[in-house]
Amino acid sequence: MTNISKLRNIGIAAHIDSGKTTLTERILFYTGKIHKITEVRSKDGSGPTMDSMDLEREKGITIQSAATYATWGENSINIIDTPGHIDFTVEVERALRVLDGAVLVLCAVSGVQSQSITVDRQMKRYKVPRLAFINKSDRSGANPDKVITQLREKLALNPVMFTMPMGLEEKLAGVIDLLNMEAVYFDGDQGVDIRRTEIPAEFLAEAKERRNLLVEKVSDFDDAIAEKFLMEEEVTAAELKPVIRKAVIALELVPVFVGTAIKNKGVQLLLDGVVDYLPSPEDMDYHALDANNDEEEVHLTNDPNKTPVLLAFKLEDGKYGQLTYMRIYQGKVTKGDFIHNSSNDKKYKVPRLVRMHANEMQDIEEAGPGDIVATFGIDCSSGDTFTDGTKKYTMETMFVPTPVIELTVAPKDKSGQVNFSKALNRFQKEDPTLRVSRDEETGDTIIKGMGELHLEIYVERIKREYNTEVVVGEPKVAYREAINKRVDFDYTHKKQSGGSGQFGRVAGYFEPIPLETGVNYEFSNKIVGGSIPREYIPAVDKGFQEQLQSGVLIDQPVVGVKAEINDGSTHSVDSSDMAFKLAAKAAVREALVKASPVILEPIMKLEVSAPEEFQGVVIGQLNQRRGIIVNTAIENNYVVVDCEVPLKEMFGYSTDIRSATQGKGEFSMEFLKYSQVPKSVQDEIIKAYQESKKD
Repeated sequence: MTNISKLRNIGIAAHIDSGKTTLTERILFYTGKIHKITEVRSKDGSGPTMDSMDLEREKGITIQSAATYATWGENSINIIDTPGHIDFTVEVERALRVLDGAVLVLCAVSGVQSQSITVDRQMKRYKVPRLAFINKSDRSGANPDKVITQLREKLALNPVMFTMPMGLEEKLAGVIDLLNMEAVYFDGDQGVDIRRTEIPAEFLAEAKERRNLLVEKVSDFDDAIAEKFLMEEEVTAAELKPVIRKAVIALELVPVFVGTAIKNKGVQLLLDGVVDYLPSPEDMDYHALDANNDEEEVHLTNDPNKTPVLLAFKLEDGKYGQLTYMRIYQGKVTKGDFIHNSSNDKKYKVPRLVRMHANEMQDIEEAGPGDIVATFGIDCSSGDTFTDGTKKYTMETMFVPTPVIELTVAPKDKSGQVNFSKALNRFQKEDPTLRVSRDEETGDTIIKGMGELHLEIYVERIKREYNTEVVVGEPKVAYREAINKRVDFDYTHKKQSGGSGQFGRVAGYFEPIPLETGVNYEFSNKIVGGSIPREYIPAVDKGFQEQLQSGVLIDQPVVGVKAEINDGSTHSVDSSDMAFKLAAKAAVREALVKASPVILEPIMKLEVSAPEEFQGVVIGQLNQRRGIIVNTAIENNYVVVDCEVPLKEMFGYSTDIRSATQGKGEFSMEFLKYSQVPKSVQDEIIKAYQESKKD
């Protein structure tokens, strides 16, 4: 088993095209895990180690998070390379849920971009300590100081430079290690030979100034260092390191490393930073809930002899069946052990235990606390907790964003129906942001996801992995409905047709919950005096929730509803769970019509960049698409426009922006919020829905 104090579980995350996969490739090369570097867009089509899927290699993007492990000195590092594209954000979410630390990669030219902000928000959600790596410092327009300012202003972090570049753009010769005050050069074809020398005279003054700033920042966390700093005494690297580590783990400091992965400069110092400053599993505080003890919170320890607790965080369908990735939080697991799924009490034998290196496997006999492993033959969902069956612990699952776009899909030939169904069942289990449903009226299969690319990739995977051609409908927006005013209800459900009848009366009110709270549904039981017996209350709640899945305007889910029940009546013979559930459903149907229902549409956060001369065209296009401009900035002769725009208006935008900017315009987009559509647009949507029903 691994020495836990020497173990690091890290993720590499960033905005798309910041160089994450290239950086991971260099890390694997320098740690001796691979012996040849392959670039993201290599001419022979082989692609980098971590992009093992054909689609990833063709498109030059990461689609699935990939796990690997390496050693650096005496330390073992589990690494997860995550996608940068917002459509695959759940891959970042699930990786950060099980990692102890992260490296936030930023482009030295573009700096903090829209997806960097999202990744930062995800890191904060799971309280993940991080380092920052400013990549591409060899590119024209590179400006690490601007990026550090953006880290402070846009992400509200406390960044401090630990390595500074010796020259920028094509003059980047190496970096200066500010902690040890040495110049570091990366010699040889692939930067393998590290040469440390005195700092060249031309960089000495700047290096001293930056070292002083580093000590000043660290002095905020330690009185002895603060005293030395004020007395202008020398503070050694040995004195600084433990204080820096403590501040990083407490999420109060972000060490920043500078370099260029593609030109092999600065990566080894980042690796030193990973082992010096990011936490081992024993530095982290993890909890589970004890389902057998009123959901009491239990502190998990890194003791291999305690009840094993594992979290399944990612599923993949491999050639040997379902591959389940697990993080071990407590106890140990040996090949052949039995583990129990806490969500359904099913028991499984662990037939094989492997460590993953992208799509390659290394068999191991046992694994202990902090390890990230994979196993076969275990039927579960992403987010399930496993123990040895003596305890029933559950760990907090990850946040799953709401799908915003949908497509109708069908196999081209009837003979493909079985494979088509198999594919969708598997993909749903793998990816919690992919939802599959059936339109009861038309019989169509509908898939919902995070964006056009997200769904396009799954359609392509059905063709390739299941050899099934797919017919795809036009993409549609996933609308929601809401109510605009409080409505009282009092509904009696009565049915008498020989034998025992059905009777249930429910009374109370529905009122809107403000959209900004993000709460979709709230149930309040204010029954006093037992007018409805307690055992029927869950049936009422269930009836409300089921009926709110179908609104009265365009049959979309109704969100932002508080339902309070405060009166009712029962019949000694005819009342039942079913009677109260049906009464609740009918009460919702009646009330929705009176509650001034409205349609909500997904609003996307959009960041567009294009050469400055196209500023007018870009803004004109966004205005035509009902976009609200939030901010415009000019950087390195490029205009960067931040705006909020309805998803409905974004179909076909990639073609328009490219043709209007001679192919130089780029954009990234992510879901921001649901917002009420204007009245004229609402009338159009309702009309289109009614016409589709006639067809």
